[in-house]
Amino acid sequence: MGIRSTHKVDAGFSLSSMTDLVFLLLIFFVIVSTMVSPFALPVDLPKNKTSASKAEPKVALRLLTETGGTLNGNAIALADIEGALIAEMAKHTESDAIVLSVAQEVPTGRMVDVLNIAKTHKWRIVLASAPTPPGQPPTPAQP
Repeated sequence: MGIRSTHKVDAGFSLSSMTDLVFLLLIFFVIVSTMVSPFALPVDLPKNKTSASKAEPKVALRLLTETGGTLNGNAIALADIEGALIAEMAKHTESDAIVLSVAQEVPTGRMVDVLNIAKTHKWRIVLASAPTPPGQPPTPAQP
């Protein structure tokens, strides 16, 4: 009498469920890591590490506060900057650039507004670093 067993034990197992689990965890961590990263970082303007330029810029715009600054030494409100820059740049050649220096207290958005004005009118603009106050050694910018 030959009794045969119809139930054979399979010694192997399938890895497909394990790979599915690994890919799901990978997708989860990628999504979570993008949600954790901050959307805005504080930006500190660099300090001046070199000596000042000998020649005075022809068009110098300084943003000293959130609401205004100076254009060639004359006080100007932020709302009037575009009109004043149009009048000032009309006196100069196309190769002249605007030298923009921004105080650290001024939000970066105000500087971007001025950069957009220059881009709209196709003016060249140079960002100058904030001058180091007299009697203080220059400090390196924070990373």
